[in-house]
Amino acid sequence: MREPGLSRQILWSMGAVGVGMALVVMVSLYAFYTLWIMFYPESGLPPPENLIPTWPEWVFMGLLVLAAMAVAVVAARRLSRRLLTPLNSVADSVRRVARGELHARAVAGDRSLGETAALVDDFNSMAERLERTAHELVTWNAAIAHELRTPVTILRGRLQGLAEGVFAPDEAQFRSLLGQVEGLSRLIDDLRTLSLADGGHLTMRLASAPIADEIRELAELMGPGLRQAGLALELRLDDVDVVCDITRVRQVLLALLDNARRYAVPGRVLVEARVDNGALHLAVEDDGPGLKDDLAAHVFEAFQRGNDSRARASGGSGLGLAVVRAIAQAHGGRASYQRGDGGGSVFRIVLR
Repeated sequence: MREPGLSRQILWSMGAVGVGMALVVMVSLYAFYTLWIMFYPESGLPPPENLIPTWPEWVFMGLLVLAAMAVAVVAARRLSRRLLTPLNSVADSVRRVARGELHARAVAGDRSLGETAALVDDFNSMAERLERTAHELVTWNAAIAHELRTPVTILRGRLQGLAEGVFAPDEAQFRSLLGQVEGLSRLIDDLRTLSLADGGHLTMRLASAPIADEIRELAELMGPGLRQAGLALELRLDDVDVVCDITRVRQVLLALLDNARRYAVPGRVLVEARVDNGALHLAVEDDGPGLKDDLAAHVFEAFQRGNDSRARASGGSGLGLAVVRAIAQAHGGRASYQRGDGGGSVFRIVLR
């Protein structure tokens, strides 16, 4: 049975090294004694012509060369086995991943060979990321299809009813249709923002803006909806100019206030904006009920919503907080969640 290419090369190379070392030692010894006799004839050693090996010596040297080659071959086979086990495992796993078996993982074997063990670990990390990405892609597709199904179904039913004369073409019907279209538009905008952020192409148009005036204007816009939900808006704002993408900042605050309108119990909603060491700190706090621990750990991930009936009835695409985090990171900042002293939710955004 022929050895694989790399193993055969190692065997030949190590065998050649063994034979070469044996020959170098023997030739060096004869050369040394020959030169010694030539330059120091009084040493009493026999003349150079008598140093020619006899047949027994030739046999002995041949056996010595064969022994050196055998030792080299044994060492080469052990080394090649240690090298090829993780390499063959990686090669087999690569072929399996290429066939779509993303769960395939390589085995490091002897981890004393640091480079091959690192190669296996890097491949396994890459395979895990590919598998996770594929799973997330499936989840995203299913979630997007779910979010699109409801408004599209409503639009189709209403339009069909209007076309068949089931519904009267009055202002209420058109406003209902317009609301569904606006919901679809927000969903598309959120998906575009997240796609740009994931690809590293979400750019910010930075300019100096009066942050307090912008927040007050947004509060007036959101006020009626918040009051209808039983929420009283409280503002604590620093009247300073901040360098930021003010359109994106408005998008962040709109998403946080809309989140409070959908999920918070009637009470107070505090919006705080302050500047510390050149960074803008935004916070939106409500009076409850806060998030469960399992949801709080993933609240800024896409399509994360509570499983209770209130969360399901509140609607929303589940993308708002993911967009908030993407915008914060695009500003070089961060988004975080914590439970407030009163048991409510506190969302903190830092923009640098």
